[in-house]
Amino acid sequence: MRILRVISSVNPNSGGPIEGIKQIQKPLTEMGVELEIACCDPPNATWLSNTNLPIVHALGPAKNSYGYTVNLLPWLKENTHRFDLVIIHGLWQYHGFAVWRALAGTKTPYYVFTHGMLDPWFKNTYPLKHFKKWLYWPWAEYRVLRDAKRVIFTCEDERLLARESFWLYKANEAVTAYGISNPPANKEDLAAKFLAQYPQLKGKRIILFLSRIHVKKGCDLLIEAFAKVAKLDSNLHLVLAGPDQTNWLSKLKIQAENLGISDQMTCPGMLQDNMKWGAFYAAEVFCLPSHQENFGIVVAEALSCGKPVLISDKVNIWREIQADGAGLIANDTLEGTEDLLTRWLSLSPEEFATMQEKTVSCFKNRFHIKRAAEQLLKIIKVK
Repeated sequence: MRILRVISSVNPNSGGPIEGIKQIQKPLTEMGVELEIACCDPPNATWLSNTNLPIVHALGPAKNSYGYTVNLLPWLKENTHRFDLVIIHGLWQYHGFAVWRALAGTKTPYYVFTHGMLDPWFKNTYPLKHFKKWLYWPWAEYRVLRDAKRVIFTCEDERLLARESFWLYKANEAVTAYGISNPPANKEDLAAKFLAQYPQLKGKRIILFLSRIHVKKGCDLLIEAFAKVAKLDSNLHLVLAGPDQTNWLSKLKIQAENLGISDQMTCPGMLQDNMKWGAFYAAEVFCLPSHQENFGIVVAEALSCGKPVLISDKVNIWREIQADGAGLIANDTLEGTEDLLTRWLSLSPEEFATMQEKTVSCFKNRFHIKRAAEQLLKIIKVK
């Protein structure tokens, strides 16, 4: 089987979708699937030289915020016959509409991963942007979803929430697992290398946030909640790691300074590869008080490293985490985030050890990438 995956960008700064593609390529390849990627990145993009991905066709550059790429549609029309199917990753960019146009009237089916981009949080938080989306929803995204062989969601909550954003909605829905492969096994070595890079963290009880620095992630809530509990233990330290795509980090640092916790917060920027895994292994817990998260690859990564997760109930896999006892759940508010930290700190050593034991089993049973690959193949093989 030959699959073409089409995504706006393979830049790792763009978040979870491209990381999910990276993770699932190995088990799919082992199952006999040949993979290629088409994207709207310029061919000379620096991140293309170190993607750890299969064949990538960079057809950009994109000309505007919509991601219009003049070379994409002709390339798709000329090449999609080589593939058994096409998978679109993400909405609201030109690449999905281009696939719809290229495959209209052909026998090549396509599938869509929405990656949480139909969550009503965006409608409620950015009403003006939502109105603009309405202007091209009927003739673009609605048709893309309507004509897809299947529209794939990564958990049940994401599927149900997607129905609330637009009344004109029609999709042949499917839900699949999502996840990651096993993390590196040399945990002590990786943690030591991370701490050597940031020596101020040695001996600290690290609360790790690792995601995009974005308003929807609740970073400001985490900083303020941390300030309220930091006095309980002088060894507590917040690591706020991730790419700052909206230039919000400077304001967050001012917030931390005003709250008197600057010396208890470290912002290392985006962490990748060994440094990323070292941060997970060096941390005591992982915290993501997000306002919207369709899955959260980083949550699965934390679980795979044996780290309890402190997450909001807007991370759509919270029910699975709660059922397995692999973390703590609260509302995506300041009070909820403070509650997460307070409950964690009040755990006895025995209670915390029990929670740690449940993290890896939760990962293996629910979020291992091999299971995700198997479920994806079942979906795309349904006639």
